[in-house]
Amino acid sequence: MRALWLLCVAGSMSVLGCSSAEKASPKKADALIEAKVRQLMAKMTLEEKVGQMTQITLESFAKSGQDGYLVLDPEKLRDGIVNHHIGSILNCGGQARTPENWQEMIAQMQDVATKQTRLGIPILYGIDSIHGTNYVLGATIFPQNIAMAATGNVGLMEKAAEITAMETRAVGIPWNFNPVLDLARQPMWPRVFETFGEDAYIASVMGAAYIRAQQGDDLTRSDKVATCMKHYLGYSMPRSGRDRTPAYIPDRELREHYVKPFAAAVRAGTVTCMVNSSEINGVPVHSSEFYLTDLLRGELGFEGFVVSDWADIENLHTREKVAKDRREAVRMAVLAGVDMSMVPYDYSFYDTLVELVRDGEVPMSRIDQAVADILRVKFRLGLFDKPYPNKNLLGNVGLETSRKVNLQAAQEAITLLKNEPKTLPLAKSARVLVTGPTANLLSVLNSGWTLTWQGDNEALYPQEKYTILEAIRAKIGEDNVTYVNSVTFDEEKDIAGAVAAAQNVDAIVACIGEPAYCETPGNIDDLTMSEPQLKLVEELATTGKPIVLVLVEGRPRVIRTIVDDVQAILTAYCPGMEGGQAVADVLFGDVNPSGRLPYTYPRFAAGFTTYDHKPSEETRENPFHPQWPFGHGLSYTSLVYRALQADRSELRPGQTVAVTVEVINTGDIAAKETVQLYLSDLVASVTPAVRQLKRFEKVDVPAGQTRTVRFELGWDDLAFIGRDNVPVVEPGQFKISVGELSVLLTVPEFAK
Repeated sequence: MRALWLLCVAGSMSVLGCSSAEKASPKKADALIEAKVRQLMAKMTLEEKVGQMTQITLESFAKSGQDGYLVLDPEKLRDGIVNHHIGSILNCGGQARTPENWQEMIAQMQDVATKQTRLGIPILYGIDSIHGTNYVLGATIFPQNIAMAATGNVGLMEKAAEITAMETRAVGIPWNFNPVLDLARQPMWPRVFETFGEDAYIASVMGAAYIRAQQGDDLTRSDKVATCMKHYLGYSMPRSGRDRTPAYIPDRELREHYVKPFAAAVRAGTVTCMVNSSEINGVPVHSSEFYLTDLLRGELGFEGFVVSDWADIENLHTREKVAKDRREAVRMAVLAGVDMSMVPYDYSFYDTLVELVRDGEVPMSRIDQAVADILRVKFRLGLFDKPYPNKNLLGNVGLETSRKVNLQAAQEAITLLKNEPKTLPLAKSARVLVTGPTANLLSVLNSGWTLTWQGDNEALYPQEKYTILEAIRAKIGEDNVTYVNSVTFDEEKDIAGAVAAAQNVDAIVACIGEPAYCETPGNIDDLTMSEPQLKLVEELATTGKPIVLVLVEGRPRVIRTIVDDVQAILTAYCPGMEGGQAVADVLFGDVNPSGRLPYTYPRFAAGFTTYDHKPSEETRENPFHPQWPFGHGLSYTSLVYRALQADRSELRPGQTVAVTVEVINTGDIAAKETVQLYLSDLVASVTPAVRQLKRFEKVDVPAGQTRTVRFELGWDDLAFIGRDNVPVVEPGQFKISVGELSVLLTVPEFAK
């Protein structure tokens, strides 16, 4: 048997992306805050403490509202905050609000909390600013996370996160339920677009960058918010593909993939965590002391507070059936490690938990632990000193500089999948037919979590923003554009009209994909693109005119039957409010596409093999043959890799290896290129992945020039989760690959 090196505790944390040596402890970071927490808790009654653990939705306090304006019911608000001592409110009340309305509502809540309660503890308001400040009218709404992953641009992710934090805090909201760190390894799942794709490393890097940018070094700042990593853990791998249904994930696979982004988020300092709504291997995560305490706090070192997802403590009884009644469900969740319950409509959690403590079924020590963690975040946010929104910050919402960052993000996300024979870019003098159900809607460019939960209320979208059709008209002139409303997502309307119109144009831009959706309403039975859309493209192909297929979709819908019918294909994912402009910029050559697929694009509706599959999944008898591989993305220029080198051929514990590669732009168009470095463990005691992404960097490569990219790999990068379910590095050979180039790295034999 080969000798192997088991990583120590700190090393195992590091391979998960969470080195305890690198992470500052928030509990030790500010002795003054700790003293304030202790002093305040010494004054609190049981009811006041349990109230801090209770979170209620905004709709429970709404009195009336119209035109984006919501009025709160003072009596309901007083009942919740004064009589039930609630510590947190969430949500948007049904749709996005004006910045002024948000500030007024938050101020009203804080008036009650700080002036009408005995201890004056401020409300912690939370919102799902999932892809920008998406519940504030006039704010900047970025591409969804899946598109941000496709950019490969970590600096751009940081800018987007900073803008989102600035705009969210500007309206008085200090807590953002993001980033989503689930992995998109089950493409049927309707929340794929909220993730950073199928790879744990990209999700770890992008998620950590997001957290650092939003929280900064000082949460009291008026442009920073508390983040919430979610949905811990394994939520995105339901066997059925349907939202909130069971996952079955072996512990080794869980640690090899799904734990890593959350471990990285802990290292980045996230102060809150939201729980997976469903279950892993028959155990609902909301009920699991192992997942919520032993792993999250014990192994990963998380020191913030844990909030449930929507009604999920009650669901332990009503849906998951692991608790016989509400009382048992509340006891189970709180003892497992849930600190705050997103109830969300009533005070059932509050009443039940008070009874459980009085009856001795939940110890006061557990309540004190939870409340201390919640109060610590409120103090760190500066809410006790400055609970009210600042009217002077309203000008931070919807800045032109923010719009430009948004446009850049949408442009860099767009991924060119096919371009034969150099059909793109189209000439601006070309006559173009634009058709398909995603051509003239803003909602599809954004999808869920946009102005409303489902993102499907077209009437709420700002009319000054371009759809794809409108952006093309603005780009090349209305006289050069013919539009036919040929199909919806579900039915044919005028395919014959589109075919007839195609006779008089130079090229066809067929925009297909998915309608807006979010969570369970986005469940599907078949990953294949809908039949009317496929038929549209098939009929257009009979005209012989070049077809450019534009995919606007939240997950990779199967289009195998039409890929050969079209000359060019690009995917825009869900590119956000500037997506229409970005698509037109790429189509007509004002932007050279640079996106890379953050998931493996399946060829068949059941072809769900990820890029980091095992050797047995890539053989002559069992070929790995996706429609497009993970990391695929074309350019309008020619980019060549050369001179891959490593500065050492052997690696031992404590050492690093520097890897350099040259990227040459041999064409006459400037390009942005995401350089990806992969590592392959050639022989291991647990069957190794064919390859795993270990580093990536996006670089500008001017026409005719060369850029040298340098990466550094460490000992932990060679580790995998071994047979004992702990990280291990084994001696042997490793292949480092960039593009088609590779070099070998050896770990020599050593004693245990």
